[in-house]
Amino acid sequence: MDENNKDVKKEAMEWIKSILLAVVIALFIKTFIFNTTYVLGNSMYPTLHERDRLFANKIPLYFSTPKRGEIVVLKAPDTANKDYIKRVIAIEGDTVGIIDGKVYLNGELLEEDYIEEGAYTEVYGENYWEVPKDHVFVLGDNRDEGASKDSRFFGCVPLESIKGITTFRYFPFNNRFGKLQ
Repeated sequence: MDENNKDVKKEAMEWIKSILLAVVIALFIKTFIFNTTYVLGNSMYPTLHERDRLFANKIPLYFSTPKRGEIVVLKAPDTANKDYIKRVIAIEGDTVGIIDGKVYLNGELLEEDYIEEGAYTEVYGENYWEVPKDHVFVLGDNRDEGASKDSRFFGCVPLESIKGITTFRYFPFNNRFGKLQ
């Protein structure tokens, strides 16, 4: 009986070690490699739809800053404990102007094939921004009035608030599954 009791304790300890190791690995992956996120709202429509589930990759942020056109997850600068998903339009040193519903990057019309044809980009106060060092300018792909809280509302976003770059939609499993554009 005593030998059997030792075997049970030994097996229980092995299970506890395995579970703890799995938790540590999961926390490491979630903290340093990638996270999952989902879309609430329609600020990134037509690229992303409500309830889309995405991978947010953190690894590129260790080696470089987000590039123009990438979709990022960022800490909401205007609301605690909330994240936003937006597209990087401009990086440090760039200028952004919105004139007659069109976005201009460094004085040239920005070709935006990811927004709906004929979309009109509203402005809410300012219509010109200079992106400071260690910041980016972000917009939602849905440019309908009031559809997206983005840099038009809260200005340029500090790089430290970027939590990941989204490149892959893993749900739903339909024709939208896969790499993001």
